[in-house]
Amino acid sequence: MAALAVLLILIGALGATVLVLRAGERVEVLKVTKDVSAGERIERGAYTTVLVAEDKAMRYVKADEVSLMPKYVAAVDLIPGTLLIAKMLTNEKGLPAGKSAVGVALKAGQYPAGGALKNGSTVSIYRVGAKTSGGSSSGSTGSAGDAGANSLLVQSAKVQDVARSSGDELVSSSSLPVSVIVDQADAAKVADAAAAGEVALVLVPASAGN
Repeated sequence: MAALAVLLILIGALGATVLVLRAGERVEVLKVTKDVSAGERIERGAYTTVLVAEDKAMRYVKADEVSLMPKYVAAVDLIPGTLLIAKMLTNEKGLPAGKSAVGVALKAGQYPAGGALKNGSTVSIYRVGAKTSGGSSSGSTGSAGDAGANSLLVQSAKVQDVARSSGDELVSSSSLPVSVIVDQADAAKVADAAAAGEVALVLVPASAGN
């Protein structure tokens, strides 16, 4: 019985030693502190460093790799608190797989005023102003007439770029050029509505799904 007690004590001591050793195996990694949209560069002010237990199965982006960050962009949407791993970054200059960028020129009333529309904003895209009967404008009769006067084209899209002047103010003109990122399957109908001047963007929460 005494021998068993000694054995249990030894096992407990060994286990505690292992835990202490493992607790010491920590690495400094990058943690996101601001929302970053897919395709955007992760600027220095958008992350910090934290200590975490090393996990060989997780390819964390370590603090000593911070000098490489300017070469990469986010491969997915990132939210504050996310620990960066290699798969979340890409050095591809193009769009994420399955996505297309579509340019639209918006008139007053077709986008939120007051500078609310920004790069990285999440929006729903509507086709507006098309007639459901005889008076449809050229090139918009088919899809607009079938879907109704105001039809939802894309539930959730990302604003890639909003045209701004050198003073970082919205370009003052009769229309506002905006580039939006949509699924490739939606690109044609958005481009068709944009060509007819019948696109409107509505701000929605970033969590809005497709």
